Amino acid sequence: MKIESQIAKISSFQHLELLANQIVEGFISGMHKSPFHGFSAEFAEHKIYNAGESTKHIDWKLFAKTDRLYTKRFEEETNLRCHLIIDNSSSMHYPKLKEGQLFYENKIGFSVLASAVLMNLLKKQRDAVGLSVYSDTYEYYAPEKGSERHHRMLLNQLEGILQTPKETKTTDTITYLHHIAEKLHRRSMVILFTDMFQGESNERLFKALQHLKHNKHKVVLFHVIDKKTEFKFDFDNAPRKFIDLETGEQVNLFAENVKSEYEKLVEVYFEQVANTCSQYKIKYVPVSVDEKFEKILTAYLIEKQKFG
Repeated sequence: MKIESQIAKISSFQHLELLANQIVEGFISGMHKSPFHGFSAEFAEHKIYNAGESTKHIDWKLFAKTDRLYTKRFEEETNLRCHLIIDNSSSMHYPKLKEGQLFYENKIGFSVLASAVLMNLLKKQRDAVGLSVYSDTYEYYAPEKGSERHHRMLLNQLEGILQTPKETKTTDTITYLHHIAEKLHRRSMVILFTDMFQGESNERLFKALQHLKHNKHKVVLFHVIDKKTEFKFDFDNAPRKFIDLETGEQVNLFAENVKSEYEKLVEVYFEQVANTCSQYKIKYVPVSVDEKFEKILTAYLIEKQKFG
């Protein structure tokens, strides 16, 4: 069963943990059937059985599904620290969800569910996770821990982001990335979900991103957008009023009149972001709210392998 058909059954944020778990379990199942066995073994808390080892901990249920022998791993110590960062500014609450739409079909909902999915994965691997949420203020901070109580506290915080009515919040990415960087003392993987909409210079933004890399941290930037409208500017040609969610500034226009020029400018900006991330050795992953969560999980696992 495809992940999309599984998650379509659940549309309420009250089931965030269950939904995240379904996505992760679907991903594990898919990886066991693929040539990606190195990741799947690590990911699912199993290791491949080697001839001569004790058969005591062989997972026979997994053998029945995959026709491969894996042994369960027990009492592993935390081997990774991961800090998740979510941009909760007003632009992240786009597009406005219509009745019947799922909560993860806008940027903030997608980022929250992606974070919950990564938390589920980190929990399975007995890794420690922390969380920061910012907009025009530093809304929330929790250091990296691996306990069940800590995990539930972070899930509660993520659900709170979805429950809280949207206010007009500008983005102060630069200030708060510097604040977060100062709090990260032990080497960690830092994962940022943002739409990269900010009013200040790109140079200052990338200096802040570079700050996150101090102490040999690894930084993964998930650039979250609604590809249909924010990248392709796919609107009908009726007259429309476009409103900046953070400043309230309005402009009336026909989308068709500016579509070509808009797309050129956006493409240049995305290329600039990608090139600058490459220059600073930041892993850059553009994601659209209509994409599969496998992209998030695969990018994370690949970067974890490199983290070492």
